[in-house]
Formats: sequence, C-alpha cells, structure tokens
Amino acid sequence: MNEEKKTAPKIPVVVGDREAGAEVLHALRAIDGLAVEVRRLRLGDYYINGNLLIERKTFGDLASSIKDGRLFQQASRLASSPTRSAVILEGTADDLIRSRMRREAIQGALITLTIVLGIPVLRSKDPFESARLMLYAARQMRTIPRRSYPRRGKHPREKRKLQLHILQGFPGVGPGRAARLIESFGSVEAVMTATAAQLSEVQGIGMKTAQAIRMSLIP
Repeated sequence: MNEEKKTAPKIPVVVGDREAGAEVLHALRAIDGLAVEVRRLRLGDYYINGNLLIERKTFGDLASSIKDGRLFQQASRLASSPTRSAVILEGTADDLIRSRMRREAIQGALITLTIVLGIPVLRSKDPFESARLMLYAARQMRTIPRRSYPRRGKHPREKRKLQLHILQGFPGVGPGRAARLIESFGSVEAVMTATAAQLSEVQGIGMKTAQAIRMSLIP
C-alpha cells in the first residue's frame, strides 16, 4: 500500500481586526495553503508565519497618516520590534493623484521608512497583489533557515541600544545627542512626533539640528 502523499503544513496568517473588512482578507482566505485567523494585533496589520509583521497602506492611508503623524509612530514601533517587518504600499498612480498628497511628501516619508528606519517597502497595485506578496514572502522565508536570516544592519538586541541606533539615522544626531534625546523624550516615537521647538530644548541639539530632524520626517 502506497504511503499517502504528505501535504505541506499551512502557513499561519493572523489578520489584525482593523483589517477585518478589507478585501485583502478575502483574497488571503481564497489562497490554498494559508491558515487565516482574525484577531487583535499589537503591531502591524498582518502577522505572517510567526516571523513577519506587515503594515499595509493604500496611498490614501499613507497621505492621512503622514498628515496626522501616525505613520512615524507606527514605523518607529515596527523598527523597534525584534520581529522582522515590512510595509506594503498599495495602489496605482491614479490613487496617488486622488490622495492629494505632494509627491515630495510621499518620497520623504519613504526615505524615512527605508533609509532612516530600515523598514522595507513593497509595492502592490491592489488587494489581491498584496495578498500574493504576503504569500511569496512567507514561502521564501520558509525556505531559508531562520538562523541564516541576515540581521537588519547591525541592530543591537538591547532595547536602549536599538533606540539609539535608530535615532542616529537622523541628520546631525550622533551617539551623544541620541542618548540625550532618549533621556528627554523616553522613546523613539516621542522624538519623531516632537516639534522642532521641543527638540531644540534638548542639550546639544539646537534649532538647526531640530529643524533638520523634522525636515527628514515631513518635507
């Protein structure tokens, strides 16, 4: 009697309850090989295979989150997490036009996400492609032994060292200034949402450096 062919275990995908009404959820449920559940997530919108956090943004979402500062709060928390993370930016050129956000502002936000915070940004044109991107990422990460994943640059594991590492990506911020910013504000998120005037009150920062930090976040 022939042994039954073993099937590969399903890839677990947790969808944050904020995305419960999104078309991406329906697209994920239609894909064979995924075990999809909906529940509250502390970080991100999707938790893939137990080792990847995804934050999904349409161009409209991105524009509004830049305006109200949510983008940089979310991004700083993702960058500080020990779990690998990425952002999926979903939409077309027409969606970008409808968002009424200047292209320079979008580019500035993407520079902060990718270069300053080290968070990869993946592009998709619609919810179905977003779902497929998540599947491809999960499959690819499953084929590579976890111990061989390259680390994000040289990010230290300790929380404080990681915070200092992130802040030193901002213009004019070296180890000493990064330490004083953390001591004054308590977190990377608080630094990123502070005004130039508030930043300039920190010893050794000054208005010039404070304005450069703010300009690196929002053009």
